Amino acid sequence: MDKKIILTTEEKNFLDSSIRRIPDFPKKGILFYDITSILTNPKAYKFCIDKMVDYYKELKIDAVAGVESRGFVFASPLAERLGIPLILIRKKGKLPGETYSCKYSLEYGTAEIEVHKADIKEGSNILVIDDLIATGGTLQASKKLMEQGGANVLEFFGVVGLPDLRYEQLLNPTPVNTLISYLGE
Repeated sequence: MDKKIILTTEEKNFLDSSIRRIPDFPKKGILFYDITSILTNPKAYKFCIDKMVDYYKELKIDAVAGVESRGFVFASPLAERLGIPLILIRKKGKLPGETYSCKYSLEYGTAEIEVHKADIKEGSNILVIDDLIATGGTLQASKKLMEQGGANVLEFFGVVGLPDLRYEQLLNPTPVNTLISYLGE
């Protein structure tokens, strides 16, 4: 889908006020947008899940893939409410079965993620969810995992987007959707 989730000014202000900012984390010069403050605010958490359900209920997705670990807390209720499977994308070494694996670069290091081979159905359409989209490296690696299993990533979703880090260029042509974006902070 090429359309975007649109929030009213009041909704944006509410969501923005629910997101804690932590300067110089995980290293000096990075402003960290901490979504755990959404999770401690039931009204804000419900708002996020409701917006996701309203938007994605019409999209023909076969499964939701959540990226460890904060992506799980948004992907899980969405999958349950849509009545579709949840696929967990984990850090290397956390899954007991046969896995697909992908190494990638982060904005402040490198990492490797995995997914159970048995969880990906060939030809399925997947929505990949993380809490925050920065450079897009984690989501690009997640897409490669889904493709290793023969699945198609229809769209990426994050509660928070940092478009100044140019994630849309990296993830193109797959659409990216966020509830709120921060420019130049």
